[in-house]
Amino acid sequence: MKKVILDVDTGIDDALGIMLALGSGRLDVLGITTVSGNVSLEQATENTCKILDLLQAGQDLPVVPGAAKPLLRPAFFEHRVHGSDGIGGALRGVRTARRPEGRSAADYMIEQIRRHPGELTLVMTGPLTNLALAAAQAPDIVRDVREVIVMGGVVQSYGNVTPVAEYNMYVDPEAARIVLNAGFRELVLVGLDVTRKALLSEEHIERLGDTPYGRYVRESTADYMNRYCERNGVRACALHDPLAVGVAIDRKLVTTGHYYVDVETRSELCDGQTVCDFQNRLQREPNAHVCVDVNADAFLDMFIAALRPSHQ
Repeated sequence: MKKVILDVDTGIDDALGIMLALGSGRLDVLGITTVSGNVSLEQATENTCKILDLLQAGQDLPVVPGAAKPLLRPAFFEHRVHGSDGIGGALRGVRTARRPEGRSAADYMIEQIRRHPGELTLVMTGPLTNLALAAAQAPDIVRDVREVIVMGGVVQSYGNVTPVAEYNMYVDPEAARIVLNAGFRELVLVGLDVTRKALLSEEHIERLGDTPYGRYVRESTADYMNRYCERNGVRACALHDPLAVGVAIDRKLVTTGHYYVDVETRSELCDGQTVCDFQNRLQREPNAHVCVDVNADAFLDMFIAALRPSHQ
C-alpha cells in the first residue's frame, strides 16, 4: 500500500478525509501531522485524536503537532463554517486519552521522508506551513518525496474566503509559494475547481445507515450543509479534503493538466490567489498537476464504501 502522511487542520472535512484514509484499507498511514488553520493547533490536534478514537485506530499511529500560526501572518480561523470546535460539535464532551507526539511536525516529516526515500506521499489538507518549514529546514528532502497532494487553490473559478482565494492558500500564502516552488517531483493541486463537484448529500449520508460513522457524519455536517445551501443554493457538503485523500488512493478519479502555478502574496485584494499559467505566458517550467475535472460519482462511491456499516 502507498505510504502516506496526512497533514491536517482538522475541521469537518479534514475529519472525513481521515476517515476515508483509514477506512479505505488502501493507504498505509504512517502518521498524522496537525497545523493551525480551520481552528487552533491545539483544537486541530484534539479533533484529530478524537476522530482516531472514533475509528478505533491503534495508539501506535502518531499524531504530531506542527505550526501554531502561519509563517508571517496572524492566525485566521474558520469557526463560522466548522463551528467553535471545528467539527460541528459532533464529539462535544468526548474526551481522548491519546497523547500527541512531542517533536515538531516538520522534524517528523523530514525523518519519515529520509526513512522512506521515494516512497512517501504527503496529503496536505490544511495550510502548507508545516511542509514549508520542513523544506526550508532540509531542502534535500524535496527530491525524496514520491508525491505531494495539496487540497488548495482555485484556478478557474471564485474563492471561498475572498473573491479569488481558497482558504488554505489564503491563510498562509507565503508557505504555499515555498511549497509550489520547492521543486517536488510530483505535486498535485486538488482545488475548488474539482472539490465543489464532490458534494455529499442527505441521500449519501442515508447510505451510511444508523451507525456510529453515519451518525457522526450527519451531526458534524449539519450546520455546514445549511451554510453551503445559503451560499450556493444546494443542501450539500463539499468534500474538499476527502477528495485529496481520494486522489492519493486513485489518481484516475481526476483529470489534470501540467502547469506552472504560483500564489499571490503582495496584493491588497488578491492575497492567496492561485495563479495558473494555462498559456505558458511566464515561460516557467510546470510545477503542478492541476486537477480540472473529477469523476464525482466514482469518488462518492469510494467515500461511502469506506465508511459504510461493513467497516464498523
